[in-house]
Amino acid sequence: MDDIILEILAELATADRLDATLVESIVRKHNRNRTGDQRHYAKKRLLPYYLKVKEFDHARWKSWNVDDETEKKLIRTLQVKPRRTASGVATITVITKPWPCASNCLYCPNDLRMPKSYLADEPACQRAERNYFDPYLQVVSRLRALTHMGHVTDKVELIVLGGTWSDYPEGYQIWFVKELFRALNEAGEPDGAEESAKERRRFYETAGLSNRKDDLIEFVAEKQQAIASGSLSYNQAMRQLYGENEGWMSVSARQNTGLEKLALQQTANEKAQHRAVGLVIETRPDTLSVGNLTLIRQLGCTKVQMGIQSLDERILAMNDRAIGTREIQTAFELLRLFGFKIHVHFMANLYGSTVDADKRDYKHLVTEGAYLPDEVKLYPCALVAGTGLCEHYKRGTWRPYTEEELLDVLVADAAATPPFVRISRMIRDISAHDIVAGNKKVNLRQMVERKADEEKVPIGEIRYREISTDEPAVDDLTLDIITYDTTVAREHFLQWIAPDGRIAGFLRLSLPDRSAVAERPELPVKPGEAMIREVHVYGKVAGLHKSGDGAQHLGLGRQLVERACNMAKEAGYRSVNVISSVGTREYYRSLGFTDNGLYQQRALD
Repeated sequence: MDDIILEILAELATADRLDATLVESIVRKHNRNRTGDQRHYAKKRLLPYYLKVKEFDHARWKSWNVDDETEKKLIRTLQVKPRRTASGVATITVITKPWPCASNCLYCPNDLRMPKSYLADEPACQRAERNYFDPYLQVVSRLRALTHMGHVTDKVELIVLGGTWSDYPEGYQIWFVKELFRALNEAGEPDGAEESAKERRRFYETAGLSNRKDDLIEFVAEKQQAIASGSLSYNQAMRQLYGENEGWMSVSARQNTGLEKLALQQTANEKAQHRAVGLVIETRPDTLSVGNLTLIRQLGCTKVQMGIQSLDERILAMNDRAIGTREIQTAFELLRLFGFKIHVHFMANLYGSTVDADKRDYKHLVTEGAYLPDEVKLYPCALVAGTGLCEHYKRGTWRPYTEEELLDVLVADAAATPPFVRISRMIRDISAHDIVAGNKKVNLRQMVERKADEEKVPIGEIRYREISTDEPAVDDLTLDIITYDTTVAREHFLQWIAPDGRIAGFLRLSLPDRSAVAERPELPVKPGEAMIREVHVYGKVAGLHKSGDGAQHLGLGRQLVERACNMAKEAGYRSVNVISSVGTREYYRSLGFTDNGLYQQRALD
């Protein structure tokens, strides 16, 4: 392995970055000399090996004469999956433990190894299961993996998935988030996180829990069969498996804490090596209230994922969603007034719908003032074994769209999506073998974009326009402002765009209607207070306090904030709140914001 690293370093002496083909050829050349049972070298192992030598064999690493600039070039060359941090942050997804669900949607999987709606073979779920669904262990292991892949992890967005967040006990919610912050804080300390992780694993083992796949399959097998036969409900099985199991009961007893301990970890994270610049939870619209959202904000949450699926009352009822548009509209209003980024899930091909109905339904979502989300997970319904939809499939009352029909819907939806909305994904990470019928192609998004390109259908949604890993031409960027009205606020979307329409950064400024705020005196905001709901600058992640020439070091975010404050002042607002994450509090303090309850605030003199 040393010889491969040294050869790559020699090549980098005269180049900024090596072509992937050249690196592969170097690896193949050295593999020719590997005989018998000797393990072949692979590019993905080069960077972890280099980092291991640097940390544990410093003398050997020094003999390689790698200076800071050369190391940067080496990491860029060996980095795996560079898009993982192209949006400006390193994303870490964690999954909550299996738990009963207050809903029972027709299409929703019933995997007893997972929280409702998730399947054990999904990548994030596999990681969670290996880590006993422990938030600390999940973060530590993911940080390690991202670092070995060559990604900077100073700025982290934590995404908490797993059924409905608000169905879990409040003490568990607080404990879970506290452990996320503790993992980030201790990961920056020598051996701190790894030692704590070993101790935590021993605790689960002592409690009698296993993280071995075969054991877990056996653990749920009998109850899973009972659900399939209809003799047991998902929630009944959950309570019997986890609520009455001594091991899980002893573990659950320790998964509880208060806001005071969480606050200590949050304060530490403000200056930690790995800072949480975003915290996302997912829930259902009908669980949201002022009290519920106040707690979510106290946790440090900045974005809420919300399962909508459809705005058609008939379709919602047919799919046993147990909610209607009234609850959905109320949820949108509360989330917006609180300042949260609103990320919704929307599905095509639900039972009872049609191609044309799906197009109309999605257009309502992205054009009507009662809705207008900031992000959308837009994906087709897939048939999974054990769901209520299976019976309709057998009867012929539901069928998956053909590929042509599905592309027709998704191209139309993508074209209808405004430039202030981001389509974050178009498929679920469900393994092909878990899908009985429906789309199994993982490159569905690329197929949609290719079809749109062939038919000259313009797409303006944010993800399609991100600068990704490219460096922006600063002098060519212009500030564009899109204004739109919702039922409770006038929204301004400020975006830095290149001549070709690509987006380098944006800010969401919300000017709440004074009467809408006054009518809800229990809100944590007051009439006359504007809200910055999001500031995001794209480009390669840069380390905290380090110089660089990427988009994140051009002052684009600072300029957006200043412009937003001026706009709010001109509109007659007396102050601006920002729904800052814990890890960005220091940044906003440097811009003149002061801590003010659930937000940071700047007076508009």
